[in-house]
Amino acid sequence: MSAIGLDVMGIRADPDLEKAVRVGLAAVEDQLRVSVRSEFPFVTEASRHLVDAGGKRFRPMVVLLAAQFADPDAVGVVPAAVAIELTHLSTLYHDDVMDEAPLRRGAASANARWTNTVAILTGDFLFARASEITADLGPEATRILARTIAALCEGQIRETVGPAPGQDPIEHYLRVITDKTASLIATSGRLGAMLAGADPVTSDILAAFGERFGVAFQLSDDLIDVASPTEASGKTPGTDLREGIPTLPVLYALESDDAGARRLRDLLGENPWAQEGVAEPAVAEALEVLREHPAMGRARAELIRWSSEARACLAPLPDSSAKVALESLADFVVDRTG
Repeated sequence: MSAIGLDVMGIRADPDLEKAVRVGLAAVEDQLRVSVRSEFPFVTEASRHLVDAGGKRFRPMVVLLAAQFADPDAVGVVPAAVAIELTHLSTLYHDDVMDEAPLRRGAASANARWTNTVAILTGDFLFARASEITADLGPEATRILARTIAALCEGQIRETVGPAPGQDPIEHYLRVITDKTASLIATSGRLGAMLAGADPVTSDILAAFGERFGVAFQLSDDLIDVASPTEASGKTPGTDLREGIPTLPVLYALESDDAGARRLRDLLGENPWAQEGVAEPAVAEALEVLREHPAMGRARAELIRWSSEARACLAPLPDSSAKVALESLADFVVDRTG
């Protein structure tokens, strides 16, 4: 694997499967660089900005693992993985504009290096390239990706607008991350299986796994954002708080009326969705409150539930090294928060 080993992702894989995935990801990497080329050199440079920054290529890996349940060498598998990664990268360009992020993957973000307009249009260019690739894979693949892009956009809008009056904020949040994060991982499983020639039932199973795993993956990030020191996670704790994004531990804590919850309301306001961001001293204290609050245990229990559901989705599939790899992936998102 070009950017990160299967073992680092917590995936148990036999040598043959690991070799196959590494070869597939190398092909994905090559096609990514071809797909972002433009006759206008500046567009190529801006589009390659995040491609060259690397990353886990996690979603293409899910495509390749799903393909193992049929013909992993089918011609549409690698292009599908490329389209998925282009879609993911396009959302990162847009996210950085919305968050006014100065850095992405350790380098200057596109909006910081150039302008917000360039970053937005580059994201749009990558969406278009992903759509062009899936058009060559057939109308059903095109339809599936288009619906996924719509879900990604709806998830971002839901997060930006916040819950409607009277809506349960936790239900709202879970819908946000299902659309914004899990939908693309679900599509990774579906397209990988479908384009490898798997039957519809298998494709549905792998899509269901991807959706539940995707929610679990985001919930594990929520916990890490609160609990892990920078040197352990590689990320600055409290990033979501700084950006005014209430995650599951925050929402659970605010449901209670103990001293910690009352202090958290003082720091974040009664309606955390109305915050555009939280000042640094308040972030540090809010993290201290959250780390000691029972909400963290409750959020981890919810993570375990989604991970267990993802694992259970795989039960009808025949035993194989790919099935073991996906099961271990579901375990990994829980273990990384332990």
